[in-house]
Amino acid sequence: MRIFHIHSGGVTELPQLPAQPPVQGFVWIAVARPAFQARLLEIQGALQALAGLQLVDLHVSDLLNAQLPSHYDYTSQYDLLVFRRLASAATAPAPEVDSGALPPEKKPTGPLVLRRIDTSPVGFAVFDHVLLTVHPTDCAVRDAYAGRLLATAPGDPREGRANPIPGSRLPASPADLMLRVVNLMVDGYLDLRRELTRQLDHWQTELLKPRARHVNWSSLLDARLSLHQLDEICEDQRSAVQDWIDALETWAQPESPAAQRELDLLKVRSRDVLEHIERVVHHVRRLEQSTETAVQMHFSVQGNRTNDIMRTLTALTAVFLPLNLIAGIFGMNFEFIPLIHKADGFWWAVASMVAIAVALVALFWRKQYLSRTRR
Repeated sequence: MRIFHIHSGGVTELPQLPAQPPVQGFVWIAVARPAFQARLLEIQGALQALAGLQLVDLHVSDLLNAQLPSHYDYTSQYDLLVFRRLASAATAPAPEVDSGALPPEKKPTGPLVLRRIDTSPVGFAVFDHVLLTVHPTDCAVRDAYAGRLLATAPGDPREGRANPIPGSRLPASPADLMLRVVNLMVDGYLDLRRELTRQLDHWQTELLKPRARHVNWSSLLDARLSLHQLDEICEDQRSAVQDWIDALETWAQPESPAAQRELDLLKVRSRDVLEHIERVVHHVRRLEQSTETAVQMHFSVQGNRTNDIMRTLTALTAVFLPLNLIAGIFGMNFEFIPLIHKADGFWWAVASMVAIAVALVALFWRKQYLSRTRR
């Protein structure tokens, strides 16, 4: 568990849960799912002290559920967002985590980059002055953003930090921090686009080879299923963020210009996150369509190759048909057949058969019946 006090002067990481609300700013409680389950009573007590209320039981169940799809819910006191991340998993996920992109009980055989995409859910409980986030075990997103908050800045590193990134601002509210973490998770998939596209393009090249005979159809099916499930996950993400944006429209209008500006910036950031998710949806669907197109083109190439073979065999059969006819005529059991009793009859028959064969081969070659289709 990691606790941060974020205020206008900087960021301070706290060693334990605070017992009273901060004078300014807000508190970010980032906890792994197993630790959240083990320390639930302690966390509920801290929420009671900081925000004046606790999580309802159904929302606690949602935060503990490792297979819950992305969705948004709310109460009169806080908002709840469950967002399935699209992160690059260097190692296999922990047992309590459902990877989502591929069935955990089946060993994936698709592209390596698809096996590395972890879609475990991350839960956000947004209070007025507290943000509670429930992450998978060893969540890189939490550590990455925490490191960004605690990045090197002027001042004593043991004290509150100034703005860690030049030109940017510290999160102004728990909702702002939630959107930044969600945006970081979405951008994590956008960083994988180039590698994913390169691997699938290589796979398409292998499928389109004319002499490709042995295609790993089980791996291809796993890839198509993974892309389809990623498409469903992204749709859930977009629906959850859209519900959050709709909820923002129902918030009471602030009285001060500064608070109004903060609300407007929150809406702008929410729409930016939604636009990033739509880019992910578009990219996943394009990859899914490309994979399907590659399969269809593979069968089309194989069909063209079969047609070439059948055309060549048909042309060769047509060449030998008149030769078989001549051989059949001279093989009849008649007593009087032209050339049958002549000494040079055999050579005349052979010469005529060779001439007919050469003429037909030249004709078929001219009409490209014996040539292969260029690729």
